[in-house]
Amino acid sequence: MRTIGRITAAVASLAVVTTVAAGCAAHTTSTDHDAARVGTSSAHIALGMYYGDRSLAATNKALGTTPAIHLTYFDWASDWSADPVLAADARRGQTSLVNWEPFDVDFHDIVAGEYDDVITEQAEGAAALTNPVLLDFAAEMNEEEGWGGHDPELYIAAWRHVHDIFAEKAAGKVQWVWAPNNTDSEGAPTAIEYYPGSHYVDWTGIDGYNWGTSDDDFDWQSFTSVFRDTYRVLHELGKPIIIGETASDEVGGDKAKWIRDIIPTLETTFPDIEAVVWFDVEKERDWRIRSSSRAFAAFRQLANDPSVVPADRRHPLLTERASGR
Repeated sequence: MRTIGRITAAVASLAVVTTVAAGCAAHTTSTDHDAARVGTSSAHIALGMYYGDRSLAATNKALGTTPAIHLTYFDWASDWSADPVLAADARRGQTSLVNWEPFDVDFHDIVAGEYDDVITEQAEGAAALTNPVLLDFAAEMNEEEGWGGHDPELYIAAWRHVHDIFAEKAAGKVQWVWAPNNTDSEGAPTAIEYYPGSHYVDWTGIDGYNWGTSDDDFDWQSFTSVFRDTYRVLHELGKPIIIGETASDEVGGDKAKWIRDIIPTLETTFPDIEAVVWFDVEKERDWRIRSSSRAFAAFRQLANDPSVVPADRRHPLLTERASGR
């Protein structure tokens, strides 16, 4: 989570989505990934965590379950494919969500092949992993990170270059997550303009937060209002959707109710969302699930909801190999 700008509606029109999708290879429809739910009874939502408060073990013990996804962050030079965290995730049955952040990297150099050795090393390392991982590369490109200088053409070229090396070297062990922020930077291109194309993406994603009212520039937002506009755009792309980062503040409303609303909202309003990852840390706001006893009780209930697939049952979409459904 990176942006702290004022929450405003700033998403592309569906006409732009249609144009982008038409220029890409044929993509799947939401009914295609719905088929993966067969055999899972009512359980079909993967819950994930960034463990920024208590340890992973302590958090999972308190929840009474192990969430299906473990979010971790790595900078460009990190040897993430060999990191012991990913091996430990595999032993627990958790799917690693790797947020790979290319800070201080010129995207022109990526396209020119200047970093092919770095990319190849990670791709070959990924091929040796026990289980497939989710790779969230250069996320929130439409907001303040502005990977590639808010230049969609350059961003797409860099994404495709990195993807193609992994496609050759990673033995299908990486699923590609393209995850814009739920709002666009003012005056910058809209999220959909950065879409790399159907052959280059396995999951589309959204990062979005309820910032509460501790700052006068922010309004309390429901779970629905945080994600509604971007969801409409991503729905047209026909990919399973992951909320790559989310959380709520306590100030300005009822955080426990905000959490309790997640499951019914996914069921009735956002059926393409297959995974939700909570950013559990006190940072710009108190995003922690333990920010209050009521918030924790609500999250524990969410984590054990019959619709949520725990790590030991393996969500079928998380076990697929990449890329470009």
